[in-house]
Amino acid sequence: MTAPGQRTPGPSLGQPIVIPGPSEDWSRVRADLDRHGAAVLCARQDDWRPEGAGTRRLRRLLGHDWERYRELTHPRVRTRFAASRVLLKFAAAAALGVPPESVELGYGLTGRPCLRGYDGVHLSLSHTDDLLLVGLATDGAIGVDAERSDRVLYGSGLGRHMCTPYETERIEAMPVAERNAAMLRLWTLKEAYSKAIGLGMLFRFTDFGFSPDEAPTDLLRPDGTPGTVGAWAFHTLSFARHYTLGVAVGDAGFGRTTDPAAATALDPGIVDALLTALREEAREAPDRRRGQNC
Repeated sequence: MTAPGQRTPGPSLGQPIVIPGPSEDWSRVRADLDRHGAAVLCARQDDWRPEGAGTRRLRRLLGHDWERYRELTHPRVRTRFAASRVLLKFAAAAALGVPPESVELGYGLTGRPCLRGYDGVHLSLSHTDDLLLVGLATDGAIGVDAERSDRVLYGSGLGRHMCTPYETERIEAMPVAERNAAMLRLWTLKEAYSKAIGLGMLFRFTDFGFSPDEAPTDLLRPDGTPGTVGAWAFHTLSFARHYTLGVAVGDAGFGRTTDPAAATALDPGIVDALLTALREEAREAPDRRRGQNC
């Protein structure tokens, strides 16, 4: 058991997996889930444009999201929406061992995506410019966020809305040239954590924080004291030298899902009972119809 206030290194995380398109080899996704309990995927929006799927298959892939896609009027927003959802479904399908058309997405109150009918794999989505970022986790909740590394945050006045007193003090003590990068790391980590817990921007960024000038290990209270110990792992990654990525992975306390495949999540006895009930219902249906016609 970890002593109060003692920091422990969180679980490891593999480097972002580049997914050039649907025909990519998805074996590394399963390998990272097996090894780390989480996987981070990066893709270019242009590689997942909906036109490449064709209207008929795109409708099957989007499922319940098809009508929402059709209602979007801005071409760029439509393309990003379809590309990100199709990427999510292919990623989830790789983890579950099922066809992507069979995956259905649901959404929490703040828009966080989830898998309908299956809670063994958790999802998170972010995008900036042409980059699509997806997080998968089997240990617990996950949140991801991506920002351009050249985005200017320091000195823009945003600090008072996103930094705790402890973070502000530490950032101001850093060399000037390092301050913007530190704020970018904080921003992506806070976005990732708030997504992971399902609160989005409803959770004020000044109510929690991280250490700006070292590898993140724990969530910190506004005064810099540890807020969580061992329950979360936080990671800052760089991708393609142009993007800063933040990843938050929670430990639900139930241990790792060693085999996330959908087939192993079903109890054989329950499946047999359901199939038997469906067969009996199918046999009884003609008799019921004949009775109604009498």
